[in-house]
Amino acid sequence: MAEDFAKAVEDGLKLGKRIYLGKDRAVAPPKPLPPMQKSPHVYLPSAPMVYAVISDPRIVDNPDIPSYQPHVHGRLDPPALIPLQMNAVDLDVDCYGDTAFVRVSGSWRVHCVMASRSCDCRIAVPMGDQGSILGVEVDLPTKSYSSQLIGVEESKGIQKTAKPEDGEFVNSQIFTITIPKIDGGTFISIKLHWSQKLTYNDGQLTLAVPFSFPEFVNPSIKKIARKEKIQLNVHSGFATGMVQATSHPFKELRHETGGIGFLYEANVLTWTETDLNLSYSVSSSNIFGGALFQSPSIDDLDQRDMFCIYLFPGSQSNTKVFRKDVIFVVDISGSMQGKSFESAKNAINTALSKLSPQDSFNIIAFCDETFLFSTSMVSASDEEVERASDWIAKDHSEGAGTNIFIPLQKAVYMLSDRKGSIPMVFLVTDGAVEDERKNCEWMNKVVKNGRPLCPRIHTFGIGSFCNHHFLRMLSMISQGQYGAAFDLDSIEPQMQKLFSKSLSTVLANITIDAADDHGQIEVYSLHVPDLSSESPLIISGRYQGSFPDTLKAKGILGDSSSFIVDLKIEKADIPLDRVIARQQIDLLTAQAWFFKNKQLEEQIANLSIRTCNISEYSRMVLLDKRKIDTDAEVAGGQKASKKGDACKLLESEEPKKVLLQVLTVGFGNLIATTKNIRLGSEKEIPPKVEILNKATSNCCPRLCASCCCMCCIQCCSKMSNQCAIVCTQVLGAIACIGCCQCCSLCFPEEG
Repeated sequence: MAEDFAKAVEDGLKLGKRIYLGKDRAVAPPKPLPPMQKSPHVYLPSAPMVYAVISDPRIVDNPDIPSYQPHVHGRLDPPALIPLQMNAVDLDVDCYGDTAFVRVSGSWRVHCVMASRSCDCRIAVPMGDQGSILGVEVDLPTKSYSSQLIGVEESKGIQKTAKPEDGEFVNSQIFTITIPKIDGGTFISIKLHWSQKLTYNDGQLTLAVPFSFPEFVNPSIKKIARKEKIQLNVHSGFATGMVQATSHPFKELRHETGGIGFLYEANVLTWTETDLNLSYSVSSSNIFGGALFQSPSIDDLDQRDMFCIYLFPGSQSNTKVFRKDVIFVVDISGSMQGKSFESAKNAINTALSKLSPQDSFNIIAFCDETFLFSTSMVSASDEEVERASDWIAKDHSEGAGTNIFIPLQKAVYMLSDRKGSIPMVFLVTDGAVEDERKNCEWMNKVVKNGRPLCPRIHTFGIGSFCNHHFLRMLSMISQGQYGAAFDLDSIEPQMQKLFSKSLSTVLANITIDAADDHGQIEVYSLHVPDLSSESPLIISGRYQGSFPDTLKAKGILGDSSSFIVDLKIEKADIPLDRVIARQQIDLLTAQAWFFKNKQLEEQIANLSIRTCNISEYSRMVLLDKRKIDTDAEVAGGQKASKKGDACKLLESEEPKKVLLQVLTVGFGNLIATTKNIRLGSEKEIPPKVEILNKATSNCCPRLCASCCCMCCIQCCSKMSNQCAIVCTQVLGAIACIGCCQCCSLCFPEEG
């Protein structure tokens, strides 16, 4: 899907070369990269972008300076995406602990479509690490649009449903939504909202917001300076040390107990080509933590108070990781073959290379059969690691099925007699199975009846066909970690991230104890996961009664000694419900699936709608609000909508609703798993249709790729009417010959 989007943008840049920008243009027409410099995703957005969706290339022209355009036959299928020029942009970021809330306000113009024609416009929102879209608002001269979340039952009453491409994730970090029918030359005001996580590394939290604009979004008019503004606020919470914002020349606005604020404001000729970067220190020589608590809002279905407990691992030099016994349980069914399996194999080899000789490991490959690297655990020596790399690279019998229970059982039983280490199972799969609840129930019994350090099941889901909520639940039961990748390029880095985090455990069997029991405390996760040296641990939940005056976190260190730390307790002066909403929705959804709990589903839907985070139990709609002119009336006292004074336009009371397609991953797809459909596979176009498409739809991008295209347009713009008629007749005759050749090529048996 990402490659298709990038290819559509490349076609749009070629198509954009048809536009005559006038003698005073400030920049040259956009130039696609030479083939040698291109990567498959080079045209994916690296900042919020807006594109004109062009199916009919005949409408492409400068709305201010019409020019003669060479006639083009046919339509573009799929449509080309021409990046719109941006006229203003503001970025506001609020950081609360490990979560950032981002707001972008900008103005774009449909500079590439005739003033008398209209096109759909697609908004692309690239988000950072673990990004979650929160809202889109679009303002036009006579209309406004906004996204909204509603309950599943309410969505069933909406008749109009958008096409899949009109609201979707291009990949796990890029959300797109389409606004219909915007006239050429229109200015579009857009506000975008999303949240994302800060990454942690050795005592420092780092934020990276995609904000690097390509050259071709700069307006192609006279060089006029435009204002670029970035406002950044780091609120009190986890930060204990220095805050650094170095990506732009920020000016410090405030520095007080409640936090610190920065501002960057400048008049620029070209938009920024640098992502926003911020880092702040939470370093400490030892493991430390704290607790924040807050009362619920009046519209919250759960009126119990909420809390958030955080633990940081401290300096890596002062922490000792556990000795490890590791088993990799890897899906090798037909759908995994190709790049998915190659990426998984590379990530496993990297993880094996990081094990010490004191650690032990094994590998189990599975489909409808099970294959063992060794019948017992082996030492992680260089020789065994090399032998394992050779074994996993060999071709195993590819089965059509996916049987998780048998290899998972083998792995857990193989680790049952290990002592003095932390046992781990890494389960990697891209498919769904029928007995998922049986797997969870069995693992729950193992945990209850097991030894002090039961096997941690770390799960990794690939693509959208596996049940990610089952994988999250399985890891939650066993105090493990969960990871996922939804596109081919992210499999290896995301898997390495999970492996590295899980193999760096510094505190296990964590419990939170209150010195005085004032009420009941409920943690959203069934079991508290282990603390890794590569990531902070955030635990959230609800409590009834008064919050304890003192809290202690207890656990086992890597040298098997006990550890206790007092947690600093504070009343939250941050929107705690919004900060923990994404984690709460994910954890409760896994439990709602496992327990088939309708009350939890209702609670998740309420939380989703209230905090604007998408969930399995809510749907996103696009509200179409038409504006009315208060001075214009028609018969019956109704207001008439017309293009008039913008100051007199008001939004109508009843907006139309368009239901977007489901934006969540769902609960697995057994049919796709059975058919072994691979991640990234596409339906092939029938040969005759493909030839016809190439003969008609792609002629314009090919023409625009030539350097003579703009010269031709400029020359034709100055051509007399008589000369234009003669040229049209000649070219029409040539086109007829070309069509005959195309028909004989497509349908030789009828020629």
